[in-house]
Amino acid sequence: MTATSQVPAIELIGIDKKFGAVHANKNINLTVAKGSIHGIIGENGAGKSTLMSILYGFYQADQGSIQIAGKPITIRDSQAAITAGIGMVHQHFMLVENFTVLENLMLGAEGGATLAKGVDAARAALKKLEEDYELEVDPDAVVEELPVGLQQRVEILKALYRGAEILILDEPTGVLTPAEADHLFKILGVLRDQGKTVILITHKLREIMAITDTVSVMRRGEIVATRKTAETTVEELAELMVGRRVLLHVDKKPANPGDIYLSVRNLTVKDSRGVTMVDNVSFDVRSGEIVGIAGVAGNGQSELLEAITGIRKPTSGEIWIGGRNVAGLDPAELRGLGVAHIPEDRHHMGLVLAFEESQNAILGYHRDDRYGKGFFLDPEAIRKAAVAEIEKYDIRPPNPRLKTANFSGGNQQKIVVAREIERDPKLLIVGQPTRGVDIGAIEFIHKRIVETRDAGKAVLLVSVELDEIRSLSDRILVMFAGKVVGEKTPDAGEQTLGLMMAGIAA
Repeated sequence: MTATSQVPAIELIGIDKKFGAVHANKNINLTVAKGSIHGIIGENGAGKSTLMSILYGFYQADQGSIQIAGKPITIRDSQAAITAGIGMVHQHFMLVENFTVLENLMLGAEGGATLAKGVDAARAALKKLEEDYELEVDPDAVVEELPVGLQQRVEILKALYRGAEILILDEPTGVLTPAEADHLFKILGVLRDQGKTVILITHKLREIMAITDTVSVMRRGEIVATRKTAETTVEELAELMVGRRVLLHVDKKPANPGDIYLSVRNLTVKDSRGVTMVDNVSFDVRSGEIVGIAGVAGNGQSELLEAITGIRKPTSGEIWIGGRNVAGLDPAELRGLGVAHIPEDRHHMGLVLAFEESQNAILGYHRDDRYGKGFFLDPEAIRKAAVAEIEKYDIRPPNPRLKTANFSGGNQQKIVVAREIERDPKLLIVGQPTRGVDIGAIEFIHKRIVETRDAGKAVLLVSVELDEIRSLSDRILVMFAGKVVGEKTPDAGEQTLGLMMAGIAA
């Protein structure tokens, strides 16, 4: 659809921003047409979030200016942005979970001293917004009881209630099922048709191609290209993002499965409140295959991995690894049996950010004889091992003495992947291998996982990214509400898997 006005909704002119030595945005010029969906893509650290934070008033640009609907404006804080008609839906929702939908809508915009009048006005306004933009939601529902797709809808309604003509969405489909993502795209299309302007920040190129009118590519703080979406391709956009050609599909041979190496039988896991998170789950993983577990986050996948890797004690059931029942063993004992674990959350479970790269490179394996004797570590042996992994896994910058907090997300993940895979495990447990990772690093990590399979190792993979599950897996298990609700082959359609992930079909 073409823009509904010749006057742009947004013009960013010469925007420049530094954080110390880091030049986050470099002389950025960006025009967003009114009544359009404009995508912004780029690797981690490319400057997307900084640019949108300047537009929404979280940061102030060192240089440059902003125009909204052709008029210069100074946006000193988020309240100024809201007043200017800009709303933002964050990746992590900014809702009060024990409030109702209506209460969240009114929070900070109560409508005067008499709350009753404000409630009536807000309820009427919400009803009109729901009708205008196909955003139906129960105004009296408590937010924490709503599925994430509806919670996101509440965030959009909250922005529209405050008068947003421009809506910024940051990685909006990260927690949605495919069906929920499709419905979100339908809503965004309605918003565009009603004259609203949408800026979509995402790393998912398929989504860019599906919903946007125009896309701008950022690399190292600069906008390197802007394209009409209909006139570009996924391959061109990926190359513009990374600066080189990128293999977008996982190139792998058919699996050659061997004997069963991991066998989970009737496994049940309850959390600290006694709530069943994993419900009587059974499955096998053979050497030389990748078994993927698909599902929307929060359906028991995390607790399942924690039980298999010894982080969480199972309530009942058995976990057999290499013919031995290991249920109840701790992570160190499991590492001794050849189990490697790339955890879902690298910051909280995979790395100590205050440690140097070389120290994280041996974390959990520091008692190996190759790194020292007894209580005494050998710094030179640790450094040499770290340097070898840095070279093999293209970890940047190639500095084993650098604090891990100073690496990008993609390179932090490479540190974890290198540490676990280079131990030549018999069983590799992988949780969200490319969460928050650049497209170039995704390609690299996928290759290493496939190489591990091809070396005859058993691989269990959990990811909320359905494309990743379908690309890497040899067999796919789907989890919903703590249960395995079915098994499919990788050529199963996205719609079929999405229905299973939503608990609608088995």
